[in-house]
Amino acid sequence: MHPMFESLEHILQPRSVAVVGASRRAGSIGAEVFRNLVNTGFTGPVYPVNQSAQVVQEVRAFESLLQIPGDVDLAVIVVPKDKVLAVVDDCITKGVKGIVVLTAGFGELGVDGRALQDQVRARVLSHGIRMIGPNCLGVLNTHPDVQLNATFAPNWPPRGNVAIASQSGAVGLALLDYARHLGIGISQFVSMGNKVDVSGNDLIEYWEQDDETRVIALYLESLGNPKRFMQLAGRVSRTKPIVVVKSGRTEAGARAAASHTGALAGMDIAVDALFYQAGVLRTDTAEELFDLVTLLSNQPVPKGNRVAILTNAGGPGIMASDACETRGLTMAKLTDETVTTLRAVLPPEAAVNNPVDMIASAPAKSYEQCLQTLLADEGVDVVLVLFVPPLVTDAVSVSESICRAVNGTEKTVLVCLLGTDAVHGGEALLRAAHVPTYRFPEAAIVALASAVRYRHFLERPRGVAQTPSGIDEDAAKAVMDRARARGKGWLTGDETRGLLEAYGVRMPRTAIANSRKEAADVAADMGYPVALKLLSRSITHKTEVNGVHLGVGGPTDLARAYEAIEEGARATGIPNAMDGVLVQQMIVGGVEMYVGMTEAAAFGALVAFGAGGIAVEVYRDVAFRVHPLTDVDARDMLEPVRAQVLLRGFRGKPPADEPALLDAILRIDHLIATFPEVREMDVNPLVALPAGEGVIALDARVRVG
Repeated sequence: MHPMFESLEHILQPRSVAVVGASRRAGSIGAEVFRNLVNTGFTGPVYPVNQSAQVVQEVRAFESLLQIPGDVDLAVIVVPKDKVLAVVDDCITKGVKGIVVLTAGFGELGVDGRALQDQVRARVLSHGIRMIGPNCLGVLNTHPDVQLNATFAPNWPPRGNVAIASQSGAVGLALLDYARHLGIGISQFVSMGNKVDVSGNDLIEYWEQDDETRVIALYLESLGNPKRFMQLAGRVSRTKPIVVVKSGRTEAGARAAASHTGALAGMDIAVDALFYQAGVLRTDTAEELFDLVTLLSNQPVPKGNRVAILTNAGGPGIMASDACETRGLTMAKLTDETVTTLRAVLPPEAAVNNPVDMIASAPAKSYEQCLQTLLADEGVDVVLVLFVPPLVTDAVSVSESICRAVNGTEKTVLVCLLGTDAVHGGEALLRAAHVPTYRFPEAAIVALASAVRYRHFLERPRGVAQTPSGIDEDAAKAVMDRARARGKGWLTGDETRGLLEAYGVRMPRTAIANSRKEAADVAADMGYPVALKLLSRSITHKTEVNGVHLGVGGPTDLARAYEAIEEGARATGIPNAMDGVLVQQMIVGGVEMYVGMTEAAAFGALVAFGAGGIAVEVYRDVAFRVHPLTDVDARDMLEPVRAQVLLRGFRGKPPADEPALLDAILRIDHLIATFPEVREMDVNPLVALPAGEGVIALDARVRVG
């Protein structure tokens, strides 16, 4: 048995439970937890511990844990916070293997609470005890061999295959109640609280091996160890979908930064990148989470994105079609055989192309016949069935027909019963047949689109780390040694060029000039046209101070451009803002992209790829991934970028050298891995030349720490 599985087994599958702080006072947490353990039929002994009562809810009570005659696997602690440490000491003496601390008033309340929390943590971990909490709702396990309800939640959920963990007790309470309302079966539930010991990562690893769990649903407010989360979730997602509501989308959004990448990247960008790479399905709300969980826990993962819609009303069918297009799903093209079969069973006024509108008078039998026909079409991956209850047909009969039609199918089926009281009986029948139901088409389509993304993840190659060839490690190290000797800050232009070229990312022929005459001599030797750019360690965005002049065609143009750069630098008021100018060979043609890097707290380095040029931060056409990248990660970065259409030939222009672009991304990623002191980087623009001609970096900035 895996050590993690065995250690958490004492909490989630205990043989005996003690409630320390069990109470006779109705409505108190100590009373409700004890009542839940007894009333839901926990299969082992439950011991109430109460210093001032000999009997709690008709069960003999003990003054302390140490008086309990038998072994205690799990102790649920519901005492005032100043007594928790003493109870933990009793747990150590008694040999308790697992602890759940429901008591609040610890790390969530500030310095004093954190100090007490740290003491509890140190005691628990030093004795090999696993702990959930403090400040949590508790845990439950619906398996009939366990029947554990060590929570103060008012309702016991139905048994099922969804495991839920919540960082918030209040949200956890709402999730349990909503799951029961929707008829979603729960295998296990854990309220993590302050995550002193057991975290979401631990639970993902535990549920990976739990045969009762098919889907993992998480409400998270933070990721304690993002790298570990990505490693675990990326593995577990291959066999069990992980659905997450992660709060805090707006936290640390745009920030002041000295690079485009730093300005574009916020903490939530890092979360999205990590979830994508790990195959984790993020939802915006708890409602969307359950819409998706309902689908994944009851139906097969869609084989593809081709959707057929079956309806008895035109309006909802159009709504569903629009939602499909908006969410990247495809309306399936029905075969001639399917259309012919549908015409044979439907009235002449029915629409037999997708969406299939049977019209309002369609009887329940038409649903069965048409749904079977659509499921038999090889061009259909998913069928969404819509039913608006008319006077002539009831929801129960239609639901019975749907249940018969889906029996034995391996395709994904969703049902939308539009209405309220008229459809309740039908919903119950469909849930019993493991067919997910929704009230509105858009909710069904949002869930379906996420399930299709999960299919893409399952089919996506795992990817391998790449070590680019032709890297001059000695030259790169020499550059970084000089930078280290100087201290933290931005590399000079020469250092940046040397570093990139050592890693095989070429730059145009370039020279530095410290006067107008030097610039003119360099340009004459290089050959016009040239680009003239401000060199400055203090000015980040050169275009904002008129510091970039392209297509300089001759000596007169160069003189004017140099004077304009000088004037722009003086206007900033920064002493010695101008370190000279860069005279650069002009590169004509190609597509301007950019590659960047920045740090995101515990996530480490983030790599960015997107449309390049001066408007990077305006258009925000950028994809982020968490470093280090695989070859698949690099290729995937191209797809969400809208400007990638320019790379593949647009309006007669030749396609760009995509392989060289991917190679450049991986070279920069390898540079970051070799030199972790690199804190921020922009290679912008990185011009992708026509196929076979490679890429070339026109400008770059690198900051070391």
